[in-house]
Amino acid sequence: MQVRLKFRWLTLLLLTLLTCGLSVGISRGLAIAPTPVSPQPYQWELPAWAPRPVVPADNPMSVVKVELGRHLFYEKRLSVTGEFSCATCHLQSKAFTDGKQVSIGATGEAHPRNSMSLTNIGYNSVLTWANPLMRSLEQQMLVPLFGEHPVEMGMAGRESEMITMLKNSPEYARMFADSFPADADPITIRNVTKAIAAFERSLVSFNSPYDRYRYGGEADAISESAKRGEALFHSERLECFHCHGGLNFSDSTVHERSGFPEIAFHNTGLYNLDGHGTYPPNNTGIHEITHQPEDMGRFKAPTLRNIALTAPYMHDGSIATLEEAIAHYSAGGRTITSGPNAGVGRNNPFKSTFIQGFEISDAEKADLLSFLHSLTDLSFVQNPKLSDPH
Repeated sequence: MQVRLKFRWLTLLLLTLLTCGLSVGISRGLAIAPTPVSPQPYQWELPAWAPRPVVPADNPMSVVKVELGRHLFYEKRLSVTGEFSCATCHLQSKAFTDGKQVSIGATGEAHPRNSMSLTNIGYNSVLTWANPLMRSLEQQMLVPLFGEHPVEMGMAGRESEMITMLKNSPEYARMFADSFPADADPITIRNVTKAIAAFERSLVSFNSPYDRYRYGGEADAISESAKRGEALFHSERLECFHCHGGLNFSDSTVHERSGFPEIAFHNTGLYNLDGHGTYPPNNTGIHEITHQPEDMGRFKAPTLRNIALTAPYMHDGSIATLEEAIAHYSAGGRTITSGPNAGVGRNNPFKSTFIQGFEISDAEKADLLSFLHSLTDLSFVQNPKLSDPH
């Protein structure tokens, strides 16, 4: 009996001490923080036939993070002038390009290259026209934010100002806390890039008339002309599909079902300044990175999805229309007769073997154009979930 009473007394004493200790800890602000609530996972709006893009383990998709990224993508206060955002060069109505020959940065500086479409950017194995090393959206976002040659957003040296602006916004403070609940200090440069990258991965486009025809079983979703154009596109005579094939009409693609990432760069005979394959000095392709002679003029083949909305074309926007693009490939390379860029691109020694030229009738051109126009996904460029929330 005495043993039982002693045991109960010790139990009560221990419970009292634990309770008092917990109370003291709470009063002093030393209580263990509650377990963070995981954000609601993002639900991909994809047809059953389409694989999901690859998502890095350290930046999982969530509803709140994608929404935060959308706000930041359209946030003009992330630029040195307060008048420039990611969306300035990537307009939704133009499939997230800007319609200009080359992009113009926040300070008015002209860039050497054309603004690339962000359509299905999460499926790209490499992310820019001519950098084979740039494969992470999180990493790439640092370039427009802080790059100085050329200036895009112009925020180099203003990192603390940017963070202060975000912390002073109750809306952003809440959204960052909800998006990164495990972080004691969630508003950081790293999390800015993570959120924008998450939004960019949500820019998926698989609802064009061609998709509904080829994968959805809608026989009348595209015209008979477009169907003939599809056959031409995939023919060995035109050879378009070699560089613009597969799920994303590009040969630099990766997704969750990929065995490995496909990466390719091509010289299309756009220039041949000296007869020895030289391209304009500020735009020599991956040669700028590798310094290998054979890489002169080699650029990434972008997606052809929504291609009718993304003129002008090529890395430097030097081809104005789809009709001109077809003429360029039909000739097997572009001939420029005068000026500093004069040369016969067809004779470029570094030109891709797929660019041989072909004969095509006016009727066939019309069919090919019909097919290219069938790749336009109006639901993508009109989706309110991708539009400016401000």
